[in-house]
Amino acid sequence: MSSSPLNPWIKCQSFALMVGCLIFCYSDSLMFEGRCAEPNPKYEAAVKAFGFGVKNAKYLVVDISNQTLAVMRHDNVLKTYPVSTSKFGIGNKSGSHKTPLGMHKVCFKTGEGVPVGGVFKARQFTGKTTRIYKDKTDVSQDLITTRILRLEGLESGVNKGPGIDSYKRYIYIHGTNEEGLIGKPSSHGCVRMKNDQVIELYKLIPKGTLVYIRE
Repeated sequence: MSSSPLNPWIKCQSFALMVGCLIFCYSDSLMFEGRCAEPNPKYEAAVKAFGFGVKNAKYLVVDISNQTLAVMRHDNVLKTYPVSTSKFGIGNKSGSHKTPLGMHKVCFKTGEGVPVGGVFKARQFTGKTTRIYKDKTDVSQDLITTRILRLEGLESGVNKGPGIDSYKRYIYIHGTNEEGLIGKPSSHGCVRMKNDQVIELYKLIPKGTLVYIRE
């Protein structure tokens, strides 16, 4: 098989997945360190068509292998955060507790004014706060704390549709009481962040922000 960088496009089954391949190429070349050394006009055109690369628009790339979340604008990395994806691995099936791949968007945000460590249940602040563990403590409860950014899948058959729907699986970016485990897979499917950092991210990006989750 040829090693040409255009090969991934051949396998794309939809425009959305094609753009997913694009972001894969971009994030590989970026290595979350700065600008892409050799921007490709064809890639840039596809990105703009899907909504990426629009002037001043930000988007997110969650890299499961590196356990990172990058805030990007066009081909610039603005911020990088450590995260935790699922300890059960990668997957899209309901009840699997795995982290789905592909293109998503932030369809809902909540938590404005909630204190650090504030506990949510069914996306509602309970009025209670919890202890934040900075060591390797692994508690039994999978608490959702501080802020929630709910994700909606955009790729039918990948993260959208019966039995595999990220929205109906309640896939979030959220704070956690297990901050000491950030940086390694430890969630039940969501993307966990440190509480002060999820507050920062919440302020940085609006509802509708595109999110690509890749291996």
